[in-house]
Amino acid sequence: MAERSHGASTMHIFYTVFICFTFIHCATAIPWTQEKLHHRAVTLTQDEILTALSHTDLEQMWQRDLRPLLVTRYPGSSGSQAVQEHIKTTLGSLGAGWEVTEDKFRSHTPYGPLPFTNLVATLNPSAQRRLVLACHYDSKYYPPQWHGREFQGATDSAVPCAMMLEVARALDEELKTQKSSSPDLTLQLIFFDGEEALFHWTPTDSLYGSRHLAQKMESTPHPAGATHTNQLHGIDLLMLLDLIGAPSPHFGNQFPSTTPWLTRLQNIEKLGHIQDDHIPFLNRGVRVLHLIPSPFPTVWHTFDDNEQNLDRSAIQNLNKIMQVFVLEYLDARPAVPSITSITSAPSPHLDNNNPMIHLILSGRTSPEFHTTQIPFHIQPPPMRTERSGDFSQCSRRYVKAAVIPGRAVRSCGGFEILRSHVF
Repeated sequence: MAERSHGASTMHIFYTVFICFTFIHCATAIPWTQEKLHHRAVTLTQDEILTALSHTDLEQMWQRDLRPLLVTRYPGSSGSQAVQEHIKTTLGSLGAGWEVTEDKFRSHTPYGPLPFTNLVATLNPSAQRRLVLACHYDSKYYPPQWHGREFQGATDSAVPCAMMLEVARALDEELKTQKSSSPDLTLQLIFFDGEEALFHWTPTDSLYGSRHLAQKMESTPHPAGATHTNQLHGIDLLMLLDLIGAPSPHFGNQFPSTTPWLTRLQNIEKLGHIQDDHIPFLNRGVRVLHLIPSPFPTVWHTFDDNEQNLDRSAIQNLNKIMQVFVLEYLDARPAVPSITSITSAPSPHLDNNNPMIHLILSGRTSPEFHTTQIPFHIQPPPMRTERSGDFSQCSRRYVKAAVIPGRAVRSCGGFEILRSHVF
């Protein structure tokens, strides 16, 4: 009888503690719409950075994505339609499984009603929270009197669009893994149409796509069936890319709430107020990180905003910074391959007595790109002998540089460096 009484007393205490714990937990739980304010990104190791960046290739991005975008593509044009198809086809071909939706609408313009199409690609539509990368894919319209000249809009904004496609392609495996392992946070890519004014910039002749999509997302319940939250509540951070690709870009941020994320991109600076696709979202309470250089590129809204005036090294550096930022925000750690053996032999045409590699800076450098300790990636050359060995003195050594992608440089302790990756 005493044992039963003691057991009942113990169970009563257990249930009391359990109920109190549950009450406290529920009372202190953060609403999912506020989780963005407490989000902490991970920091990738140098090996994880090297693994992630080994998949990106500027030259392939240039050929696969940038050049197909360097066409006249004002709203309603055949070039616009071709660019839309390219974006949809590219994302549809990736293994991560993107859901691409079209936001089609017509709007009155100084030239009459015109069709517009925003493209929204979501990695995991069922996730509540989204890190959003955005750009506009339309180009500025020039009337027929400019016959014979085409405005390519390379920095404005073919390069940002190509960079976003490269993020999806280069990180395909990591994003596929993240999609299954983190069901509550995902990546979303938005390609706005109609950012440019068709005649003269006014509140009604500009930002056609972003104004429409912001309003649509505000009126769309999220998650599905919700009564008090909409798709804008699901945006952790909207990172808008614009006017990227010119030499020596200076980036800053005018929004204090996202200053820590700009700091993570290694640049902090005050900017003046700039009208762009972020405005309709900012006005609705969305946190914005506006990645746009100040001052604007000298080729802005001129016919010199073309492929010939792009700075490859600046684009490559930003490509890699963006990709690491996305992985760290999404807590998507690349799987670092383990190496048990390595092929080595002295290189007859390289200096094996100088293990510290001094890489040559390619292109112009901006002080705003803080010099950082950059690991280089080594790949053993195909030689006749194979042995296991400690090559940490090479793989862990760091240099300060930005390099021409794919450039062969010196060797380290008999291990020839075939490619270098910069972050």
